[in-house]
Amino acid sequence: MNGRKRFIVTDTLGLLIVVMVCAASVQDRDGAKRALLGMYFAGPVRFVFADGGFAGQLVGWATRILATTIEIVRKPKEQKGFAVIPRRWAVERTLAWLTAHRRLARDYERDPAYSEAMIRWAAINGMVRRLARGRPATRQARRTFEWSS
Repeated sequence: MNGRKRFIVTDTLGLLIVVMVCAASVQDRDGAKRALLGMYFAGPVRFVFADGGFAGQLVGWATRILATTIEIVRKPKEQKGFAVIPRRWAVERTLAWLTAHRRLARDYERDPAYSEAMIRWAAINGMVRRLARGRPATRQARRTFEWSS
């Protein structure tokens, strides 16, 4: 299905708190309101980092209605090209983890509720893998190759 937006709220570890899927015609700030309401009812989250696209009236609305502070994370004005922006990478990393699941690589679901369920399922799968591992994740040492001619 073309034309879907996924809104997620994660903690600093990248664990999913809230997911909301809607049509692409929904404005980002309107979709964010629904996701923030879900976050508000899910638990006591009172500080949120958000992308620059969510600046404006949403910040005041969250402060006034939800008693939640939204800090907009913007890229530096002198930045050219790609660079990791502090705090924003946590959500991007989570979206990458979720997209690694085959069912989420494409949007096969017609109903947004099913799509949300698949995202939750993939997030639960990732959490179970972390728990089953029983130790912190480690990277394998890089292999070095020597070439001779």
